[in-house]
Amino acid sequence: MTYTVAALYHFARIEEPSGKKDPLLTLCRTEGVLGTLILAEEGINGTVSGSAEAIEAVLDHLRNWSGVGDIEVKYSYSEKQNFNRMKVKVKDEIVTMGKPYIDSNDNAGTYVDASDWNDLIARDDVLLIDTRNSFEYGVGRFKGAIDPVTESFRQFPDWADLLASDPNKPSAVAMYCTGGIRCEKATVYMKEIGFNEVYHLRGGILKYLEDIPEEESLWEDECFVFDHRVALKHGLVEGEYMLCYGCQNPISPADRESLMYEEGVSCPHCDDLLANSDRERFRERQRQIALSRERGEQHLKDNAGKRPYTRSATE
Repeated sequence: MTYTVAALYHFARIEEPSGKKDPLLTLCRTEGVLGTLILAEEGINGTVSGSAEAIEAVLDHLRNWSGVGDIEVKYSYSEKQNFNRMKVKVKDEIVTMGKPYIDSNDNAGTYVDASDWNDLIARDDVLLIDTRNSFEYGVGRFKGAIDPVTESFRQFPDWADLLASDPNKPSAVAMYCTGGIRCEKATVYMKEIGFNEVYHLRGGILKYLEDIPEEESLWEDECFVFDHRVALKHGLVEGEYMLCYGCQNPISPADRESLMYEEGVSCPHCDDLLANSDRERFRERQRQIALSRERGEQHLKDNAGKRPYTRSATE
């Protein structure tokens, strides 16, 4: 079976999101859809996976909510289910900036389609900013992009405040993220603190990798995603990155050649930090996985290095 993976978001004024949680969760479970959806008064966000028909049933349900209508969706496909369960959460923000007064339904920056992105970021007066977390930037980024060195999206406003206070601050900024939601919310804050010419990539990196031929692309390496696939390449095909079980950092093929890499245990990021008790526990888990593979069985925790990151893109 080929699974449809839908990364979606929409800023809209949702009335009583808590009352919409259970009917949505019931529908997803009935349709066999897995993943995570976040509801808040400011809109909807999440990634889900299932059959094409099931995904459309969920999207139709969301589109029928008052004030929603259109939803930004990026589709990709996988031969396996990339989530373990279905979750619907109600939060204060659909992507956590820690600035609930920032309303992305008003005053967002200027959308730039993937087809026009290369021309925009080639301008000398445009500062290109990656609004994702640093570990995502480490997996892949646009050529010349600035890394704000954040561990969560909550830290982005503090970095942006410092940029705004610089007397030599850029006259124009262009921002991007995985699917478009973080950079869209970031544009509202950037305009709030005094930047006038603010752009963001419509559909995010995923749309760019889907639409732009690799020979024309300014994207370097792969794009981290928050599911078992770990990272995607041009054409939204599954990449070469895996996750270290010990620290959950993305690890490249080069990392796996390191003497500090031990499958299911450690990697160059955590080898000298891992407690011996954890190391032995991880080794025992890996031994059990190996025995299950020998018997032709699927171990509960065997995702072949594709264990999903414990945080989400909403942070």
